Amino acid sequence: MTISEKLLAQASGRDRVKPGEIVSPIPELVIVHDGYLETAYEQLKEIGYRSIANPERVMVVTDHNVIQVTPRAVERSRANRRIAAEWKVGHFFDVGRGGHGHIFPMEAGFVRPGMFLFSYDMHCTNFGAIGAFALRAGPDIPVVLATGTLWTIVPETLRIELVGRYRPGVHARDLGFRLSSDLTSGRHGVEFDHRVVEFGGEQVEAMPVAERIALCNTLTEIGVNNVMFPPMSIDGKRVARPVASDPDAHYESRLTLDLEQLVPQVALPGGPDRAADIGDAAGTPVDQAFLGSCGSGMYEDFKLAAKLLRGRKIAPNVRFFVVPGTVSIAKRLADEGIAQQFLDAGAMFLPAGCGPCTGGIGAPLGPGEVSISTAATNGVGRMGSKEARCYLASPITVTESAIAGHIVDPRTTGKPH
Repeated sequence: MTISEKLLAQASGRDRVKPGEIVSPIPELVIVHDGYLETAYEQLKEIGYRSIANPERVMVVTDHNVIQVTPRAVERSRANRRIAAEWKVGHFFDVGRGGHGHIFPMEAGFVRPGMFLFSYDMHCTNFGAIGAFALRAGPDIPVVLATGTLWTIVPETLRIELVGRYRPGVHARDLGFRLSSDLTSGRHGVEFDHRVVEFGGEQVEAMPVAERIALCNTLTEIGVNNVMFPPMSIDGKRVARPVASDPDAHYESRLTLDLEQLVPQVALPGGPDRAADIGDAAGTPVDQAFLGSCGSGMYEDFKLAAKLLRGRKIAPNVRFFVVPGTVSIAKRLADEGIAQQFLDAGAMFLPAGCGPCTGGIGAPLGPGEVSISTAATNGVGRMGSKEARCYLASPITVTESAIAGHIVDPRTTGKPH
């Protein structure tokens, strides 16, 4: 079996499963974000539920409305505290207590290699970076809360082998955008929707968790079921007796990708799958840059950007927002002087969480404005005005573009990456 099949079988109390079978796995953890808890509560209350199954396994993370800029946001926050107490939620993290719900649970040890869990939000695929299997329940999360499980179909798996090395200026986010575009356009001729994408190959075992997260996060947007890597702890250490795919595991299809052939990418406004070589957008003036989100909110992402900023300034016409993935990451950036490098360059910090990626809360775009960011997605209106244009890129390209004042090919700046 593949690692995904093994974890689903384990959670379902079975020796083995195969694609197409229906199972009802029991999660070790259920994650609900602050924006949906109240809705789930009202839906269950309407049909008579006053409590939930296994509340000790439920986690509520405040990451979307960290900056409560409207009266409704304040009301929702108060309701979340009340609901968490009434339901006896085992793990409730309010503003300033944790960070992003797709990063913090790994950092704090709540999500571990070899786990199975349910989450409300689709970007729970992040947990595949350490070899944990998380399924998005979405609007069916009340079913999970009420009954402790949710039926699911065991998915097929697409295996992608990575060979070669990135060239200077190229990052895992670039691979994520390029691969999203190539899969949705049918270039590789394989099915990907509702499939698990499993990465392997010579470059994968040693790939840092931050880069793994970048890939897990980007592919979510094209409709994959999940993204999985060989198990690794959040600090990059190998896991003792890991659950891994068998050498003779069945894969619906396989691809091999050469990282040497990849050039820096941008995702054009409209979706992460609208990838284009950086030259197609170079020179586009930008009003705002944003570094963070669940796809690029790790310590390593900020350390990389800070290295590029050393001794340089953000362009006068650019607002550069920095949003650490977790409170602990924010503290580390401050303790090591990295935060000061951002501030000296003219960047601004927002609290740990989703940042502008969730509807532009705290730093919205105005009509006609252009942003370049590491946000999870860039649909119309994602970061404010529906008349704004949002480009996505790697931390390298975003930082170099913030300095230049326009989208720039990082390979032309003369800086080592």
